Amino acid sequence: MKPEPEFTGLYVPLVTPFTDDLRLAPDALARLADEALSAGASGLVALGTTAEAATLTPEEQRTVVRVCAAVCREHGAPLVVGVGTADTAAALASLRALADTGDVAAALVPAPPYVRPGEAGTVAHFTALAEGGGVPLIVYDIPYRTGQALGPGTVAALGRLPGVVGTKHATGALDAATMELLDCAPPGFAVLGGDDAVISPLLAAGAHGGIIASANLRTADYAELISLWRHGSGTSARPLGAELARLSAALFAEPNPTVIKGVLHAQRRIPSPAVRLPLLAASADAVHRAALLATGPALAGQRR
Repeated sequence: MKPEPEFTGLYVPLVTPFTDDLRLAPDALARLADEALSAGASGLVALGTTAEAATLTPEEQRTVVRVCAAVCREHGAPLVVGVGTADTAAALASLRALADTGDVAAALVPAPPYVRPGEAGTVAHFTALAEGGGVPLIVYDIPYRTGQALGPGTVAALGRLPGVVGTKHATGALDAATMELLDCAPPGFAVLGGDDAVISPLLAAGAHGGIIASANLRTADYAELISLWRHGSGTSARPLGAELARLSAALFAEPNPTVIKGVLHAQRRIPSPAVRLPLLAASADAVHRAALLATGPALAGQRR
């Protein structure tokens, strides 16, 4: 029997709240972080795609990490921080800076985006980061953003590198390659789902948890979905998974995280639905449809 990975359960990649004039709203971020962990999330992800990290200044990025780290310390929960760049040297510098804070449990790192270095180049990239970055790595496999597909054998090979602790599996498919990855993953290597709408079947197939943007809303239900599948309670998990898949589809009807922010604002949890260009705020119709699903009855508790 394979040992349990360190990173299991629900990790919420937080949005970055802004004011109407697009200034960072750190107090709102701290509240979101506390709410997510209080609702059952195992940990948080800062500076992911959902956080609009590419539009944040270096100082804003440091503030986001500092705020999230403080809340994670209070809850005794791990903080994962996104590090995305096509330049290995720049990624190393970012990882070392995170390591120096002492507050980061792991870095979520995609295959080098845009440059498409091939699988051998990607392995070399992660080898350099694992050897010199000073922070455990979660490989972010998301080819529709990076342009670089990674086969299950390559992901498993990365998982055998010292310091590579898991993968966020967001390939846009639940297919034979997914099943091969779940079968060949090294001992202690976490496979975390990253395609929100199909997190339930991936968990049913054996994934260890998920990094789920939709879990900015109905966090407790997403946490329970993972717990149900992990404990073999498929009868209760299936209807909850179907319900949450409908919510995820509504939240991703327009570019992430625009609808999520619209719903959070409608719930008065963040001061504004504002996003920074090149994103545009979600349409009122999309927010309304998602809000109805996000504020529906939390059926998970009724299934116990």
